[in-house]
Amino acid sequence: MDHRQRVKGKLKEQKIGTPTWGYADSGTRFHVLRRPSAPRNLEEKLEDAAVVERVTGVCPYVDLHTAYDHSDDWGGIRRLASDLGLRIGAVNPHLFDHDDYALGSLCNPSSRVRASSLVKLLEGVEIAKEVGASVMSMWFADGTDYPGQDSFRARRKRLEEGLAKVYQAMPADMRMVVEYKLFEPGFYSMDLADWGSSYMLARALGDRARVLVDLGHHAHGTNIEQIVALLLTEDKLGGFHFNDRKYGDDDLTVGAINPYQLFLIFCELVSAEQDPETSAAARQVALMIDENHNLKNPIEGTIQSVLALQTAYARALLVDHGELARLQAAAEVIRAEECLKDAYHTDVRPLLREVREELGIDPEPLESFRKSGYMERITRERSG
Repeated sequence: MDHRQRVKGKLKEQKIGTPTWGYADSGTRFHVLRRPSAPRNLEEKLEDAAVVERVTGVCPYVDLHTAYDHSDDWGGIRRLASDLGLRIGAVNPHLFDHDDYALGSLCNPSSRVRASSLVKLLEGVEIAKEVGASVMSMWFADGTDYPGQDSFRARRKRLEEGLAKVYQAMPADMRMVVEYKLFEPGFYSMDLADWGSSYMLARALGDRARVLVDLGHHAHGTNIEQIVALLLTEDKLGGFHFNDRKYGDDDLTVGAINPYQLFLIFCELVSAEQDPETSAAARQVALMIDENHNLKNPIEGTIQSVLALQTAYARALLVDHGELARLQAAAEVIRAEECLKDAYHTDVRPLLREVREELGIDPEPLESFRKSGYMERITRERSG
């Protein structure tokens, strides 16, 4: 098999999860923008996700969010997803939608709030079992606003003790990924503020706990690709929430601001896949999108993000990693950088069109969606 065929084979194997919340109405802290085409329930979110899977061929997973997704029949949700050609990939049982959480959830100084928070998280585990999800994706809004408000060490102990109970309740084939965020809603401290705090927590919990890297949750200038490499080396990279940002958060579509960084992240993943010491760790990393679409059509914005991820992966696969390693060992700084840039500047659109044709789908996913009439139909049906 020649190199081009191997690259095409890897591109066909790429699997991406899209988020139910990414199809819903969103906005800013000032206003939620309403659309007549917005899904009115979880079932309609799954329908939108199924359209993205049909036109891209690489998005069989959809991720649920227990703050926004509700059902009286989770088994029925699992069956509906299957009928639509989908699987539930991750369940996000977050705790930030009640006044009780003003001072945190598992980190809260109130034992009552901590107990009720744990109940919610354990409910999330049960939902994950019912829908067949293999990943519990954990992000906590817990933090403080002012110095002296609470003890850093006490909050950390409460978090670890609570999450240990959730971890123990998970079945053996389920993984936990622990997300971090530099700031907001805690403006003085966040209890999981960086990859190190999440890494230490995952180490304490056990082998099935890993770190989730959200591209928008770092300080400006942070070398995210280095974090990725370190976590792969330690077999503690669990997954990504892909998005982009210019300033303070992660609400922009993937690759909208910094596509070169996205490429470099995929270079680390591909390099790790090719290294026998890290290949197993690299293969189990979950690729998930996490973004809002304040101005873009949510379905088209999601498709656009998928295309950005495919493009970054294709370019990373074209890097001659053997030659790159040789240049690095020889301290050929410029040639090593050009080895990366040659791949980055390659126009991979013809290659991706070939891959899609071989998958039996339209080579132009955005145009295929626009011509389908789906947007017009759901606008009529849902606005009524």
